[in-house]
Formats: sequence, C-alpha cells, structure tokens
Amino acid sequence: MPGTLLSLFSQIPDPRRGQGQMYPQAPILLFTVLAMLAGAVSYRQVHAFIRIHLVRLNGVFGVSVRKAPAYSTVRFILRGLDGAEVERVFRQHAAGLPTPPAQEPDDAMPDDVMPACVAIDGKTLRGSFDAFNDRKAAHLLSAFASDGQIILGHLAIDEKSNEIPAAQDLIATLGLTGRMFTLDAMHAQKNLRRSPGHG
Repeated sequence: MPGTLLSLFSQIPDPRRGQGQMYPQAPILLFTVLAMLAGAVSYRQVHAFIRIHLVRLNGVFGVSVRKAPAYSTVRFILRGLDGAEVERVFRQHAAGLPTPPAQEPDDAMPDDVMPACVAIDGKTLRGSFDAFNDRKAAHLLSAFASDGQIILGHLAIDEKSNEIPAAQDLIATLGLTGRMFTLDAMHAQKNLRRSPGHG
C-alpha cells in the first residue's frame, strides 16, 4: 500500500539541529503544500493558511502542531530542504497513486485506443534569475500524465545543456515505457525518435 504524503515527507532528512526544534518538519511540509494548493504564493500566506486551519489540519492528519509557525520559520524549514529528496518523495507519491481504469476492449474502437499520454514541457522559473551571482534563470522540465492529471516528476536542466537530453533522462528515470509523449517541436529530430523509452 503506498504511503501517505505525510509519511513520505517524514523520510526527508531534517537538517535542523534537534535542540530547540519547535515544529516537526513533515507536518509543516504537508501544510505548506495544502496552502499552496489553496492559492498561497508567499511565506506569509502559508503562515496565514496554517494559522486559520490549524485545528482542522491537526484533526484530519492526526498530528499535534501547537501553533502556526511564523512565516520566517516556514521559510527556514523550506530553504533547508534537500531538493533531490523532495523530488524523490513526490515521484514516489505520484507513482503510488491509482491510475484510471483501462479501457475495455468493447469500448469505442480498439484500433484507436492509444497508450497513456505523457506531456513533457519545460518552463523557466519566474524570479530565479540572480544577477548578483551571475546565475541564469532556472529551467525546469516536467512530465505530466494526462490520463491521471498528475505531475510525475521534475528535472532541473543544466545551464550548459538543453531540453533534449533532459527529456530523455527524465523519461528513462521515471521508467516511462509504452507511453505516447507530447513534446515541443525541438524534440522531433530523426535521431531521437527511436530513443529508448519513446513510444
């Protein structure tokens, strides 16, 4: 049975020193995700969401967070996380979600049944450009399962690379075989069409 998001968040190493920790990391991560799903776009808004819904959140998820952490505490917890561990947990969670039931042979026309579709697209993260440290804006590649309406994983694109090798790496890492993929036109090169994992 797949683990809950709360239990998976508990697997992420906590870099904070044990002494003086007022807030458990896993529930704060879960509450932050829920706040963002509810529209929070800042640390202050995450704090406000947790403060308003704390009693309900504690009851639903069986935790006992005493009070909402200050926005600066939320920021400190999130900025200390290992990005690779967070991505691993989200991929594990996505892989454990139930998939839509397969189409029965009698439904519609069997010859027209297509394999599950995965959309792969790259986006530049707004606000990630750092002129002071001479760092370009971060570019992230995402794999989205259209049938399940779920993001399967992300991959940061190296500054010296581009989406083409990153897409192949993402497909291979997620084990996405037997799928139909939709990608930008740049991926429609002859030597890529028969790459491993491409459906």
